Amino acid sequence: MPEQLEKYRDLVTLADGVRVLLRPMTAADHHLLTELFMSINDDDLKYFRHNVKDPIILKEWVQNLDYSKVIPIIALVKERPVGNATLHFGDGPRRHIGEVRIYLARDFRKRGLGMKILRTIIEFGRKQGLQILNAEVIAENVKLIKAFEMMGFKKQCTLENYFMFPDGECSDVKLMIMPLSEKNEEF
Repeated sequence: MPEQLEKYRDLVTLADGVRVLLRPMTAADHHLLTELFMSINDDDLKYFRHNVKDPIILKEWVQNLDYSKVIPIIALVKERPVGNATLHFGDGPRRHIGEVRIYLARDFRKRGLGMKILRTIIEFGRKQGLQILNAEVIAENVKLIKAFEMMGFKKQCTLENYFMFPDGECSDVKLMIMPLSEKNEEF
């Protein structure tokens, strides 16, 4: 783990006074990731790219941590995992782009934690020299889109029928983009 990650700890206080520790996930956190994702209901599970209730998938994630490809952040209240965010690094012609993904336990939504985690991910993106962050948000999730916009993301485009749910239904996705570096156009 890079030194800047190894030493990173951020204790944030939510508006209601609850204190949440944000830190990088390590291979020793398998039990925390399992606890977080085993409590997911089917309605939330349908939004994931992978079946996060599959213990084999979770085990592979923690055993194959590669911080040069993904920076995973875990949010803890005491010892309880209440959120997870990841910054995925592109490669080749997309090596300047990072993709943001965030999940919060149901009882920690709409409490400001998502914004605090997103700030952390943006900070890591800048420190890693990324030029652009992106996030794919289901188009119907207007509140989440507004939250990303409040943090500096802009709706780039709508990808029609881009996300297919397990039942075969499709949904549009808003591609949200945040430039991390200003273009210097010298004269």
